[in-house]
Amino acid sequence: MPKKPAAPAATTASKKAPKKENENSLFQRSPKNFGIGNNVQPKKDLSRMVKMPKNVRMQRQRRILYTRLKVPPAIAQFTKTVDKNSATDIFKMLNKYRPESKEQKDERRKATAEKGAAAAKSKDQSVKCGINQIARLVESKKATMVIIAHDVDPIELVVWLPALCRKMDVPYCIVKGKARLGQVVYKKTATALAFTTVKSEDQGAFAKLVDNVKSNFNDRGQDLMRWGGGIMGAKSQERTRQKEKAVAREAAKRMQA
Repeated sequence: MPKKPAAPAATTASKKAPKKENENSLFQRSPKNFGIGNNVQPKKDLSRMVKMPKNVRMQRQRRILYTRLKVPPAIAQFTKTVDKNSATDIFKMLNKYRPESKEQKDERRKATAEKGAAAAKSKDQSVKCGINQIARLVESKKATMVIIAHDVDPIELVVWLPALCRKMDVPYCIVKGKARLGQVVYKKTATALAFTTVKSEDQGAFAKLVDNVKSNFNDRGQDLMRWGGGIMGAKSQERTRQKEKAVAREAAKRMQA
């Protein structure tokens, strides 16, 4: 029986790549090894693989639903807020007329008690908060301007307030942020705030604000009261376009026949 040829001995020496003569020595190759215990792997965007907290998922689902579903005009009007410059002016005026904080109230009472005399009552010109109080001020036409937050939840708390302001001819506006309104009155959130009076030196600036607010909200009641939502996703919109194109092609064929 013929013998099999012997296998060649395994060579342990690794073959080195021939070095190029014209290789630039300034830029030398340094390949990385991403094995365990070696180079750190590059960062990847893993946001699609992360399971977000339930409250975040609920917020995102609610936002998508609000864009998909048809929204009644009374609720859709809260998506139309004042522009950034007007909002800055409004909050500057609000911060001038902040109510007393708890510390300021304690200091005032302490000073009055030390004097021993009854303190003279001064007219309270601070902004008013609380939906029931604001409703009373609007119904009695004592409110000079009402500022409503756009993100009140549940929305039923303030959904009737713009219509009441238009009926009683009280200037109103919708601004972004119930938390921002709450900071003015030392609370976490506030649904709405109302001006009753302002100082004589602020009458001119306040009159400009009122005119701006009236032209953008009170006088545009019919423009603001329109249905919202009904915006479908990108895939659904593309399917609708394809169907419309197919219908148009069929109609063109019928016309040619």
